[in-house]
Amino acid sequence: MRLRLLILLIVSLMVTLSSAGSTSKKKYPGGKYYIWRYTLKDKHGSTYSLEHPGRWLSHKSIERRRRQKIELDSTDLPVSQKYLRLIDKTLNARRNGEKKSKLEWVMVGTSRWNNTVLIHSNDSTVLSHLDTLDCVSKSQCVWVSPDSVDRYVKHTYHDTFNAWDSIKGVSYGNGKEQIEMLAGQRLHSIGNRGRGMTIAVLDGGFQNADVIPAISRANILGTKDFVYPSSQYFYQETDHGTKVLSAMATNEPEVLIGTAPEARYWLLRCEDQQTEQPVEEDYWAMAAEFADSVGADIISSSLGYNDYDIPNYYHQHDLDGKTALISRTASMLAKKGMILVNSAGNSGMGPWKKIAFPADAYDIITVGAVNMEKKNAPFSGVGPTQDGRVKPDVMALGSPASLISGRGSIVRDMGTSFSTPLVAGLVACLWQALPEKTAFEIIDLIRQTSSNYNKPDNIFGYGVPNFWRAYMIGKAKR
Repeated sequence: MRLRLLILLIVSLMVTLSSAGSTSKKKYPGGKYYIWRYTLKDKHGSTYSLEHPGRWLSHKSIERRRRQKIELDSTDLPVSQKYLRLIDKTLNARRNGEKKSKLEWVMVGTSRWNNTVLIHSNDSTVLSHLDTLDCVSKSQCVWVSPDSVDRYVKHTYHDTFNAWDSIKGVSYGNGKEQIEMLAGQRLHSIGNRGRGMTIAVLDGGFQNADVIPAISRANILGTKDFVYPSSQYFYQETDHGTKVLSAMATNEPEVLIGTAPEARYWLLRCEDQQTEQPVEEDYWAMAAEFADSVGADIISSSLGYNDYDIPNYYHQHDLDGKTALISRTASMLAKKGMILVNSAGNSGMGPWKKIAFPADAYDIITVGAVNMEKKNAPFSGVGPTQDGRVKPDVMALGSPASLISGRGSIVRDMGTSFSTPLVAGLVACLWQALPEKTAFEIIDLIRQTSSNYNKPDNIFGYGVPNFWRAYMIGKAKR
């Protein structure tokens, strides 16, 4: 068994390397830059009001709240334009007040839920002094430019599958085992394939997802890049998100059928492949808030953080769902009427061993990975949270899962990154079947009908979910 796992890990690594494309390094343009996060004291001076949410939230977002009887609150309001103008004025005054000033700055983005703003500049001294403004309660440097970055080369792809990718007479093709493990095919058989549900996929890249026929035929509503600076080649970044998307959205009979082939998708890039720094939590938060604003029902996030380029930034005792900005943000999602399905992380065989952030968040579904025999994958991050909550929540096939790579080929890859979308897609199907349920009720149903519910532990959590049983029990409680 150990030899088989080693072989699979080697094959997975070879596939990853072959699909990554050729890269070379180039000097980071323009010299040294920094990004600082500023937490604002309040939202005074905002031109927005809770009485008119249609100014910044879509009808679908508002309707999702109404259906679940969720009231808007101050966290929903955009950050104060008055304070943003004050920051702008202060920076301009500094630039104009110094002879030969070379101060450059850009407001990267804001988070309404966290009441924060990101500023990118070439002058860390100026940025560090912005916290003297009355409207700023806290400031922190969250990104420093690297010395060099990758130079990308265009990635090729296949527009047809190989003959050996097809499994004749098997409708789900290579996806048969991964959906049957979760009893998802039974939901599909009664017409619940994700229609009417919107899934936001938060990831680092969606290589060739616009041109691989099996992926591009999915119902993709749009894309948005939250990483600064945004990529010039959105569909030429890593294929990690392509694989994740394929597990849900593919609809190729006898080759691969995903867990939610009729759902609608937003592709949101919030992971910076060039560095590993705290600003990625801000990017993730902005992406989650965007998903809310456009009316997403579910977020599938195969991202997790614990080991930054800054040494000892986090410790295991921080896994309490409220210390990390990304975890605090994730803990708000169910209260906004959305369900976050997030990977547990792949640190099980390393020194960290535990789940990563935001897998420690409250009221989400954290997904670990098992093999074909439903045995725990040794790389899968374990629980519990620091405050004693069961984690992971559920397990799904991720050692390995069948996916489509950025090359357009069927691959088998390993990681909680790929067990996560299998669950996320079926959450959409279950919610389609039980539209009257709230986000909290759907999360509870999935936990309660998982194989380990009566004896949860810190490796398997509540176990492997049974989505058909969840549907039957949920239907009976109507």
